[in-house]
Amino acid sequence: MAARIRVLFICLGNICRSPVAAAVLQHRLREVGADPFVEVSSAGLGGWHAGERPDERAREVAARHGIPMVSRARQVEPDEFARTHLIICMDEQNRRGLARMGAPAERVQLLKSFSATPIGATMEVDDPYPHGPEAFDLMFKEIMIAVDALVEHLVREHELPCRANAGAKRANRAEGKDDGD
Repeated sequence: MAARIRVLFICLGNICRSPVAAAVLQHRLREVGADPFVEVSSAGLGGWHAGERPDERAREVAARHGIPMVSRARQVEPDEFARTHLIICMDEQNRRGLARMGAPAERVQLLKSFSATPIGATMEVDDPYPHGPEAFDLMFKEIMIAVDALVEHLVREHELPCRANAGAKRANRAEGKDDGD
């Protein structure tokens, strides 16, 4: 593998879904030993929250699972699309916004599209921002399951080296035995 794979997560304001997904992917890549080969970032379609830390409720749910969130919100810049291998958005509104900005459709995917058995009735990760803590718990669970499938995709498609015990951790999480690491 010559260059690092660049993955960009997108949501509306970059304070809930996309920074959580980026933090979870970074965590999972470290677990399997593939983190040196993938560059992970997140951004929002809008710049309303630029410079802010992720929503406190998002940070709390991630912290309960041992995943730190240190990012700051930012707005996506169209020139990023040319140097990004995979642009992963949370919902169809994000996908339409990316299309209007000129993102190449072949690089844009919904996060839950990576999972063979996504949670919920749709392929979208709903925005938890206007809701209570239970919406953040559901968002986190949906993201974890989809990111596990994304890690498998990245390892398989890009032939990334990884540690052998990674599959056992994923199986435990799928059975509800998340060890919290």
